[in-house]
Amino acid sequence: MLLQVSIFVLGLIVLSWAADRFVYGASALARNIGISPMMIGLTIVAMGSSAPEIVVSAIASVNGSPDTAVGNALGSNITNIGLVLAVTALVKPLVVSSTTLKREMPALLVITLLAMVFMYNGRLAHFEGLILFGLFIFVLAGMAWLSLHVEKSDPLMADTVDEVPAGVNTGMAVVWIGVGLVLLPLSAHYIVDSAVFMARYFGVSDLVIGLTIIALGTSLPELAASIAGVRKGEDDLALGNIIGSNIFNLLAVLAMPGLIAPGPIDPDVYNRDMYVMLGLTVMLFFFSFSIIGKKQIGRLEGTLLLAGFLGYQYWLFG
Repeated sequence: MLLQVSIFVLGLIVLSWAADRFVYGASALARNIGISPMMIGLTIVAMGSSAPEIVVSAIASVNGSPDTAVGNALGSNITNIGLVLAVTALVKPLVVSSTTLKREMPALLVITLLAMVFMYNGRLAHFEGLILFGLFIFVLAGMAWLSLHVEKSDPLMADTVDEVPAGVNTGMAVVWIGVGLVLLPLSAHYIVDSAVFMARYFGVSDLVIGLTIIALGTSLPELAASIAGVRKGEDDLALGNIIGSNIFNLLAVLAMPGLIAPGPIDPDVYNRDMYVMLGLTVMLFFFSFSIIGKKQIGRLEGTLLLAGFLGYQYWLFG
């Protein structure tokens, strides 16, 4: 058992590092061939935060564990809001000022409702996976368009541009892309195998493993990035990473089991987990659009989100 835990932890470390290197290389290459930093930031960098979840979900589906893949998608969204955003707000309240984020939040709510509709009948069909992945491509195209029309005064613009690497040799950028392409699926394979072993050992379902330790592990980069962002005063970027990651989780990550292993899903998904995800998403929406004009996610809101997350964990294991 200790060996499997060690493999899982090492796999998560390699997965996070490989995703970071892949995004670094792809961003640098895109900049070198003339793509604007803002477009890179809103597409490649934004998608990179969900790269670990996408690869793990695909590998789990290929290995015959679609519930792990579904749990990873929903659990990551729950963790991003209930833990990552909550802890970030407790460290330093986040001021919501970017008009870009205010467009993305309603989109997240709509996509969450769509995903719930797809899961409500207790299965994910192949055509539903196609729809989700098609919307993922559409959203990427929309973000690329948005990057060309975002207001220069938008605080997200400067924060996003700063995240794009400059002065990286094209050859080295290609090397980092290759490293990411090799290590991402390899580390994800070991993560899924060890997670399934631990699920069997502790007598819990593949779904619960995906909702908890895999979701937590793949969300750690978002936690580190968000805390670092607010400490540097990049509140919109920190919040944008979470919103963008959640959108991609529902479109690209949840699409994987539908595309690769369509069929029934664990009943707990549509009896419990998707409502928890919706509840936290609605809380985020209302906290960000406060009717009293205080557009800030402060320590009170962070405490409420964290309480919801901890209550959910107790529900899972209590």
